[in-house]
Amino acid sequence: MGKSIELKTGSTQVRLSLPDGTDVLKIREPEKTVTEAGFAADLDGALPSQPLGGCRVAVVVADKTRLCGYGRYLPILIDALEERGASTETITLYIAYGTHPAQRDRESRAVYGDVFSRYRFVHHDCTDDAVFADLGQTQRGTPIRIRKDLLDAGLVITFGAISHHYFAGYGGGRKLIFPGLGQRAAIYGNHSLFLDPERRTLSAGCLPGNLDGNPLAEDLAEIESHRPADLAIHGILDSHGTVCRLRVGSGVAHFRQACEFHGKHCEIAADDGYDMVVASCGGYPKDINFIQAHKAVHHAAAFVKDGGSLIVFAQCRDGIGSKTFLPWFDMGGWDAAFDYLSEKYQGNGGTALAVMEKTRRINIFLVTDLLPDVCRTIGVTRLDEKAAVHMAKQHSGSLAVIPNASLLVKRWT
Repeated sequence: MGKSIELKTGSTQVRLSLPDGTDVLKIREPEKTVTEAGFAADLDGALPSQPLGGCRVAVVVADKTRLCGYGRYLPILIDALEERGASTETITLYIAYGTHPAQRDRESRAVYGDVFSRYRFVHHDCTDDAVFADLGQTQRGTPIRIRKDLLDAGLVITFGAISHHYFAGYGGGRKLIFPGLGQRAAIYGNHSLFLDPERRTLSAGCLPGNLDGNPLAEDLAEIESHRPADLAIHGILDSHGTVCRLRVGSGVAHFRQACEFHGKHCEIAADDGYDMVVASCGGYPKDINFIQAHKAVHHAAAFVKDGGSLIVFAQCRDGIGSKTFLPWFDMGGWDAAFDYLSEKYQGNGGTALAVMEKTRRINIFLVTDLLPDVCRTIGVTRLDEKAAVHMAKQHSGSLAVIPNASLLVKRWT
């Protein structure tokens, strides 16, 4: 028997003994270069030099599932804006939920700190059609619905962590404005591009880390052109969720450079799959619910051979995380769900199809708080912690362990 490793699940850890020959797959941790003084200096050079008195400022931030050191760095941004004449009367912060449920005030205070108590925060509601302006549609037919108050703002700033996204290529950046502040029907229209109706499969270009030839990502880029951020703050995190860099700038090239930098640290080549992979989502908040945990499941599954096994530690303290996810598993299988979604994309249908696709190819086991009936519904086997540890310890085939599968991604090219 070889070494042991601790894997995070929720806010706790489990120790796993590793058989000899086990590969431990980790990201290349980015060097921590960000400082509060350095961030303030970067903002000083990037923010408009003219006074902001009377200018409406919109700051778009992520929710509790996509942390970016807001408690430490958001006050520095606010101070920089106030030094230029902005105030509590002119600064509004928007929480980019997309279609996800709104968080409680106590959760918001924990994420954003004192800024949440001092400034106006808008809990975005994708179903409130009255707040959107109709700007037509994209070349692919996605409705372009932008918040009116965002169009009226004199300065729009996005602030969030860059991450891989299993069908949009990358998260963070432009995704904070859309789908983060998008209208539900428009979000569903964009997400429907994850499906390729002609080939009756998921779109080949919709891969984590891929922006070119990805119909969904290219659609996002077109939507972004109608109201790009005037300033974008892209966070680069390590495997512990610590902010290592804050890249301050604007434009498509700036976003792509941040994505490339993130990818350089989080993507690894792996030609041959493993008979078994044991993975953690990285703990809370990446396993706060199954919708979030699925991203780690998706990343880890790419390292598993056809017919192999994947064990994922995913607490899911908040359950599934969506009311629109489980019904897709009652439609009679992948083909029936695909046919329906091809005609009328809704909810987390694409995520459901992605889960079905993986459970047809490999065996997935979850160490989770999800109920056994829920696990059976989505085609996975629920294990307790002891059984999972024993299963990995007794495995005789090729084995890999991924301590943070929310970050680690298989390089596709």
